[in-house]
Amino acid sequence: MSDMRNDLLKTVDRIFEERCPKSVREAAEAGEWPADLWQALEEVGLTRAALPEEAGGSGLDFDDAMLALRRSAYHAAPVPLAETMLAGRLLAAAGIEVPEDALTVAPVRPDDRLQFVGSAAGVAVSGTAHRVPWGNLCAQAVVVGELNGEGVVGLVATAGTALGIEKNLAGEPRALLKFDTTPLVAFAALKDALARVETEGALYRSVQMAGALERALEYALQYANERVQFGRPIAKFQAIQHMLAILAGQVAASGAAADAAIEASRLLPDAFAVSVAKSRAGEAAGKAAEIAHQVHGAMGYTREHNLHYSTRRLWSWRDEFGNETYWQTRLGRMVAANGPAALWPMLVGR
Repeated sequence: MSDMRNDLLKTVDRIFEERCPKSVREAAEAGEWPADLWQALEEVGLTRAALPEEAGGSGLDFDDAMLALRRSAYHAAPVPLAETMLAGRLLAAAGIEVPEDALTVAPVRPDDRLQFVGSAAGVAVSGTAHRVPWGNLCAQAVVVGELNGEGVVGLVATAGTALGIEKNLAGEPRALLKFDTTPLVAFAALKDALARVETEGALYRSVQMAGALERALEYALQYANERVQFGRPIAKFQAIQHMLAILAGQVAASGAAADAAIEASRLLPDAFAVSVAKSRAGEAAGKAAEIAHQVHGAMGYTREHNLHYSTRRLWSWRDEFGNETYWQTRLGRMVAANGPAALWPMLVGR
């Protein structure tokens, strides 16, 4: 690890350790915006870390920005960092100035579609977007769709658009946003805007899941070495060692798939690499969470233990921006469309 990356890691971890204790996570689940934590992230430029410098970015490489996102998930930080990064990258790609505040994106479900209408007064958006991440707490949202058959991206104020608020299993808000000829603050064409939201959103969820998986493994290892049964730590028992080995394998495979997708998606999200990453992370989420809770026994199911902050996020994120079945199907179609001669070059990245 380079000195710069090591310094970044230390800074990110310090912020989350100091500003994201259990009390902040609990307050966020109750609906309180973690203002102090978000301000700390803004002050060091992490909320704009995925942007190119010419668009107001902090100067970090894309893989470093994804490292920061991964660590935010490792610490179960209750902030829309992934959504703000995604929204910012979409605006920057379309040549629209990126606001300083927290942002979200809509729509995020494949069956939702927004309608854009142009007039002499500008462009407005109509339609309903379900389960928009942090849609009730972000003042602005990046909306995508089509206008006259072309992909478009716009920036819209969310005030007065939230009809209802739900929560995912992790306690993160998911808003129902209703737009009724709502004027856009800014607007520009962006090729394949809808597909990019889906693919890049899946990339960021894969990175977050990799971070949450790492934390779950650490909790399991720590507990297995501390819990004594029959006069010795349960980590000494072969059955527990076998479970931990499987868990470590799931974590390593998911992390490697996420790293490969990051490497392939520096400029644009790579559909093939992201399909592999989201599929692998989603599969690991179920298996790894199950093993981590088995190792902890009854203790792992209590509110007092921190394991649930990681596993509830894994169970939530695996279904957002497409679950593993959805991306495995996409992956199969991509391979089939290219024919048998292209399979090996696709697998090895040539």
